[in-house]
Amino acid sequence: MANLIHEPLVVFVCATTGQGDPPDNMKMFWRFLFRKNLPPGSLCQLDYAVLGLGDSSYPKFNFVAKKLHKRVLQLGGNPLLPVALGDDQHDLGPDAVVDPWLVALWDKILALYPLPPGLEIISPDTRLPPKYTLHYLPEDSPPPEGALPQPTALRAVPSELRPFAAPVVSNQRVTAQSHFQDVRLIEFDITGSAITFSAGDVVMIQPQNCPEDVQQFCQLLRLDPDRHFVLKPTEPGTSLPPLLPQPCTIRHLVTHYLDISCVPRRSFFELLSYFSTNELEREKLQEFSSAQGQEELYSYCNRPRRTTLEALWDFPHTTCAIPADYLLDLIPRIRPRAFSIASSLLAHPDRIQILMAVVQYKTRLSKPRRGLCSTWLASLNPEQGDVRVPLWVKKGGMKFPADPATPVIMIGPGTGVAPFRAAIQERVAQGRRGNCLFFGCRQKSKDFYCQAEWEELVAKGFLTLFTAFSRDQEEKVYVQHRIQENRRLVWELLSTGNAHVYLAGNAKQMPVAVAEALQSVLQLEGGLSPSEAEEHLSALERSQRFQSETWS
Repeated sequence: MANLIHEPLVVFVCATTGQGDPPDNMKMFWRFLFRKNLPPGSLCQLDYAVLGLGDSSYPKFNFVAKKLHKRVLQLGGNPLLPVALGDDQHDLGPDAVVDPWLVALWDKILALYPLPPGLEIISPDTRLPPKYTLHYLPEDSPPPEGALPQPTALRAVPSELRPFAAPVVSNQRVTAQSHFQDVRLIEFDITGSAITFSAGDVVMIQPQNCPEDVQQFCQLLRLDPDRHFVLKPTEPGTSLPPLLPQPCTIRHLVTHYLDISCVPRRSFFELLSYFSTNELEREKLQEFSSAQGQEELYSYCNRPRRTTLEALWDFPHTTCAIPADYLLDLIPRIRPRAFSIASSLLAHPDRIQILMAVVQYKTRLSKPRRGLCSTWLASLNPEQGDVRVPLWVKKGGMKFPADPATPVIMIGPGTGVAPFRAAIQERVAQGRRGNCLFFGCRQKSKDFYCQAEWEELVAKGFLTLFTAFSRDQEEKVYVQHRIQENRRLVWELLSTGNAHVYLAGNAKQMPVAVAEALQSVLQLEGGLSPSEAEEHLSALERSQRFQSETWS
């Protein structure tokens, strides 16, 4: 950060998290950049460009990128291009914005910073060297000791680089067998892990590929899963992937590291085209990686959600010619998945519970599409021995009030109820009574999660519960309808009780519908005009009295 004032040219690439917050690794930089005492011209020597990676199903779409662009401009920076707003919701993902933006960016940069004499731009037809080379150990070498090095006695708090292998205690289906969706309440044992958390926090889980897919992948690429190898960086100074043991087996690499079930990006087909020895296959791969072939790529890959493994099946001549050295350039690593923690340490010491919908859906491909992490977790059966899952905990976006007298209104349809189960358990253990929950699902008899638990708390006077079972009557009833029906109570809690409002769940239409319901409460009960109601809700958001955590 201190060097920023000396940099001539910087390209910022940033995501937006939570409710328009910068990602964890950007928080220090963000605080520095927004210091009041930075003089207005302090970045006047800086040429810069900002690329935002966002998702337009969230209200604060690419908020961080927009704000960063504006702030650097304020400090005197010279923008090379308008801020680029990549969107995960676009048919082609962020590539739709990123690709043309990059072309324009390099044109701008080359004009301002011409290449020194004697240097040429590398032709797009040139295959670049791999980031790492893979060196097989002799077949008869002794098997390596252990996998990832575990730190000694003083165990650090688990993190992405050092997850805790938590035993699965129970894995229970909480929807009726006849219900179309399989939802699980899964419990992990975190005894001795040094993990602590509070309501609103998130557990990160590192999933793995299933053995059948790993075997198929190895067969397609003619790899021996039991061979050991070490990685060597091609360029000096490149660090090795921190999550891979050295030495490592091919099986470990494919099971725990390579995301062979993700939908491949354009860059995957571009790199594949360099290896292709078959003219037909190479032409198709080049078409998929060209600007003109993007519609074609979308209907082949993105629309049917075809996986990397399935795409490799379709290019057999090319696939068996892939050099092992390029595996880590070709296929991204498996990303950890985030789940709202659905339990409190005060109610369940040494345990973490999650409420998880198993992702499965149909496209035009004959095999149903399955979510990598949820399918793997659902398949784990603790009765079949010691089953462990690598996990760690991160601070969540939602903060519950410290003052025990403050009531909370929680709106959590479907699995959105998970963080509120943690909050209610925590608050009940502390003897707090002002808990109001709006829960919605399809049918009372099929997907009313934690019904017995809620009913017991209602009987004991700890919980006020409003339910919306959308399919149990002719006309569909959702949580927003229940909010409007109980507007007097909601208004009372907000105006005299100083209540905090929380919303969690799917980011499609629900957040907007709930915000409209809350605005109508402010109008009908509080006598505000439509514009005043909107401003009041925004003010509640700014003061963190209205918080939401939604996902797409």
